[in-house]
Amino acid sequence: MTDPISPKPAPDQADDAPTLLAAWKAAQARLKTGRIDSPAIDARLLLEAAAGASRMDILTDPYRIVTADQLGAYEAMVERRLKREPVSRIVGRKGFWKIMLNVTPDVLSPRPDTETLMDVALLAFARNETFEAIDLGTGSGAILLALLSERPAAKGVGTDISTEALAVARENAANLDLNDRAAFLRTEWAAGFGDASFDLVLSNPPYIPTDHIATLDPEVRDHDPHLALDGGPDGLQAYRDLAPEVKRILKPLGVFAVEIGFDQGPQVKALFEAAGFTDVKIVKDLADRDRVVTNGPDPRTNPIPQA
Repeated sequence: MTDPISPKPAPDQADDAPTLLAAWKAAQARLKTGRIDSPAIDARLLLEAAAGASRMDILTDPYRIVTADQLGAYEAMVERRLKREPVSRIVGRKGFWKIMLNVTPDVLSPRPDTETLMDVALLAFARNETFEAIDLGTGSGAILLALLSERPAAKGVGTDISTEALAVARENAANLDLNDRAAFLRTEWAAGFGDASFDLVLSNPPYIPTDHIATLDPEVRDHDPHLALDGGPDGLQAYRDLAPEVKRILKPLGVFAVEIGFDQGPQVKALFEAAGFTDVKIVKDLADRDRVVTNGPDPRTNPIPQA
């Protein structure tokens, strides 16, 4: 019996005919020489976008011819990556949790670290539980939309001060068929919302100290909006603004979770305790670094229910 995912044998063709495999290998070598992290993955993702191919196509039909137009587009993408432009910016899409999102220069490109917020939220609220959530500083809508995709009885709001970011979030909600449960509003943090309005408050606010931004990797420094990065002189200004507002809009038994920089845990914990929260804890990410401050459950000590 033939293995259904075994590559097809190479057809009779000129040695210099461009194929998916040849293009991928050549680009991978160029990215590796250019000291790009994950050259094989980046080269594959760019090839998928340029050639209209899937990962499975590259595995099962590696000798498929790449047209001149596709090859030209691919080479242009590889050049952009060599200049340290992120793959997500080049292709305009980025995966987060289990969803795919459109991203533009107006929004932060979502990162795996932020998925620690999802770990807390999914442990705090069961799959079929009805609750209201808000994502403060929503950007692309990544956090709110990933949450709603996992909790079908929940509804939520995402806020942002950027009109352009909100347009991206609304488009992502429509693409994921979640626009009937997700609303996006232009406001500063939670301004305009009533007291005790939400069961869950989530946020990934800007937390990079202003003078540290210049030291970030070019992929972040040159391509993410500084509005979504700059946390003021000490990186903590957003949390000073957020803590009393989160306390105000959260229901008495509600849960909040905010992403933090790896060295900000004790300071952010103290700010939320000063705002009146009890049982505040610091949750570590998969790299064992402080990543989230919350009054909710710690997914590192409690498994997330699968039901």
